[in-house]
Amino acid sequence: MAKQATPSKANTSAPKQDREVDKLFAQYAAYHQHPINRLLQKIFVPLFCFGLLGLVWATPFPHLAFLGRYAGYINWASLLIGIAIYYYYKLSPVLSYFILFTVFGFSYGIISLEKWEAAGGPKLWQVSLLIFAAALVGISIGYVAEKKNPQLITRIKQLIIAPLYLWHLVVNKFIR
Repeated sequence: MAKQATPSKANTSAPKQDREVDKLFAQYAAYHQHPINRLLQKIFVPLFCFGLLGLVWATPFPHLAFLGRYAGYINWASLLIGIAIYYYYKLSPVLSYFILFTVFGFSYGIISLEKWEAAGGPKLWQVSLLIFAAALVGISIGYVAEKKNPQLITRIKQLIIAPLYLWHLVVNKFIR
């Protein structure tokens, strides 16, 4: 008498659903296959984020009386940072902490640029604009090397997910 096959327990479980962040990373990776583009993204995405944060930081913020003595610590960049960290936290709580520490580093750099400006150096918005523009050029060169020209809305979405994706690469390389 032949032995009947019993169903494997491994096959009875439901298929694992991809997280939203994994789908976004896959879409991002699809546009970044060329080695030159990957290298340029690793260099210019942090510069883009630093330049953008510096520009937003330099934008005048209205005085809000209810903040009292803390009014000088709140600016438009505070709002941007809060929204970004919340969005990244919803996508990946662990990676959002890496982004938060990156923002701390960027904030230190921006405050140093403010001190340099106060000592007679160039204005914060000028330095930030220069860094931001250079980063956009570098990112665009990467798309040319890739020979893919995504639509503007796709580029914007990719620039939003790019910092999280870069930390994802670092974590996968050194931790896993």
